[in-house]
Amino acid sequence: MARHLITSAIPYINGIKHLGNLVGSQLPADLFARYQRARGNEVLFLCATDEHGTPAELAAAKAGKPVAEYCAEMHEVQAQIAEGFRLSFDHFGRSSSPQNHKLTQHFAGVLADRGLIREVSETQMYSPTDGRFLPDRYIEGTCPNCGFEDARGDQCDNCTKQLDPVELINPRSVISGATDLEMRETKHLFLRQSTMKDELEKWIDSKTDWPVLTTSIAKKWLNDGDGLQDRGITRDLDWGIPVKKGNADWPGMEGKVFYVWFDAPIEYIACAQEWVDAGKGSDWQRWWRTDKGADDVTYTQFMGKDNVPFHTLSFPATILGSGEPWKLVDYIKSFNYLNYDGGQFSTSRGRGVFMDQALEILPADYWRWWLLSHAPESSDAEFTWENFQSSVNKDLADVLGNFASRVTKFCRSKFGEVVPEGGAYGPREEQLIADLTAKIREYEGFMAHAEVRKSATALRAAWVLGNEYLQEAAPWSTFKTDPEAAAAQIRLALNVIRLYAVISAPFIPDASAQLLTALNTQNDSWPDDVPAALASLPAGHSFAVPEVTFRKITDAEREEWQARFAGKRD
Repeated sequence: MARHLITSAIPYINGIKHLGNLVGSQLPADLFARYQRARGNEVLFLCATDEHGTPAELAAAKAGKPVAEYCAEMHEVQAQIAEGFRLSFDHFGRSSSPQNHKLTQHFAGVLADRGLIREVSETQMYSPTDGRFLPDRYIEGTCPNCGFEDARGDQCDNCTKQLDPVELINPRSVISGATDLEMRETKHLFLRQSTMKDELEKWIDSKTDWPVLTTSIAKKWLNDGDGLQDRGITRDLDWGIPVKKGNADWPGMEGKVFYVWFDAPIEYIACAQEWVDAGKGSDWQRWWRTDKGADDVTYTQFMGKDNVPFHTLSFPATILGSGEPWKLVDYIKSFNYLNYDGGQFSTSRGRGVFMDQALEILPADYWRWWLLSHAPESSDAEFTWENFQSSVNKDLADVLGNFASRVTKFCRSKFGEVVPEGGAYGPREEQLIADLTAKIREYEGFMAHAEVRKSATALRAAWVLGNEYLQEAAPWSTFKTDPEAAAAQIRLALNVIRLYAVISAPFIPDASAQLLTALNTQNDSWPDDVPAALASLPAGHSFAVPEVTFRKITDAEREEWQARFAGKRD
C-alpha cells in the first residue's frame, strides 16, 4: 500500500471563493485523493484557511468585526462549502492555530541559528492619513511591468510579476485611498533565499516529471533579472503570528508579525498536528518527518500558478534551510487560470460564480464534472454558460445518466428488478469487456499522474463504450427473438453501471453513490480485474431503477443564470 500526502493551496479567509479558485487547487487535489483511496492507498489530504496578512484585516474591517471573530466565522463558512462540494479533506485546518504559531516560530529560530535570516533596516510606505505603515497588500497602484492599474504591492495579478510597493506607479492606500504616502524607516527580517539559489536549482532540476508550467515559473524566479532575491518575512501588522526566535523574544521585533507567505505553507505541517490533536489521527510525524517514517511518502501539492513561486522556492528554502528531516514535496501540480465569460473571475472584485451560489443552483457533481473536465492545465480556460449547459447535458445526462436509465428500466419491464439469468456472452460482449479494460487502464495512467482533463476524457470514453454497445446489441430487439441472449446483454449492462459508479466516484461522488445504492450493492472495489468486476452482480441480485442521475439544463435556466451573474456580486 502506497502512502500519499496531498495538500491543496490554502485559500484566503477573506470571503467565499469563486469557481476559479476551486478548480485551481482544492478540487483537483480532491480528485487525486479520492482516486488514491479508491486504489487502496493510504492518504492524508490536508487543507486549511489562510488567515493572516492584510486580506484578513481588510475583510474583517469591511465586515465591521474583530479580525479573530471574522476568521473563525469564515473558516466555518468555507468548511461547510467545501463539504458541499464533497471535498474529502482529512482535516481542514487554520493557519491561525496554536500549532502553526509554534511551528512557524520554531522554523524562524532554526533558520536564524543557521545564518539564513538577516535583519534589515529599510524604508517602507507610511500613510499619515491612516497613521500606520502600509504592508504591500495595503497598497495598490499601476504595475511598472504591464501597466495593470490595480496591481498590489507584492505582486501584479495580471502579469504575476513580484513587486515591491515602491515600484508601483501612482500608489494609493487600500484603506483610505490616500495618495500622500511617504517613506519611513522600519526594521524587518529577511530570509536569505539568495544564498540557497544553487541548492534550490539543483533540487528543481531533479524534478524532471514536473509540469512545464511549474518548472518554468520556478526557473523564471530563479534566473530572471537579478535572480532569486532575499524575501522579507515580517510585517508591521497587528494580526498574525508574533515574531519570536523559537520560544524566545526577538529584540527589535516587538509588535511585528511574520509575513503571511512565510507562515501559510508551514500550516501544511501544522495542519497534520491539528488533525492528530482533533482526534482524527494518531501520528503526524510519520507523514512529515523522514526520520519518523515519511521517507516512503509521496507528497503532491496542488495550486494555481500564482502560488508556484512560494512552493518551489520560498517554502523549500524554509524546509531545506532548517537542516531538519522534513518531507519535501515530490510533485507540484499547478494550474493556469479559469476565466469567466469573457473576463476574469475575481474575489476582490466580485466577478463570476462563487462557490455558495453554484451549490444553490445545482448539485456539486454538475460543477465538479465541468470544472475538472475543463481544468486549465496547459493554458487558461474559460467558463461560459453555453459550454457548461452543453457539457452537462451531453456528458452527464445523455451519456452516463441515459445509460443507467435505459438499462434499468428495460430490465424492469422485461425481467423485473433483478439481474436476469440465462444466456451466454458472445463476441460483442467479450469485445466490450476488452475495450473497457483497455480504457480503464488508460484512465488509471492519467489519474496516477494527476492529468485531470485527460482522465476526464478517458472516463467519458468509457461511458461511451457502454452506450455504443447498447445501440449495437439492441437488447429490446434481441428480446423479441432470443430472450436468453437479451438477458445476458442486460446482465452485463447492469454490471457496467456498477463499474461506471466505481470508476466515476472521484469525479462525481454523489451520483456514483446514488447508482450503487440503486443497484443494491456496497461493493465499490476498484476494477483491477475488469472481467471479474463485470460479474460482481450475479443473476438474481435485486436492484431498483435509480432516480434521474443527471437532469438536463434548459435554455431558460441558462439564460436566467447568465443574466444573474453578469454583474458584480453585492
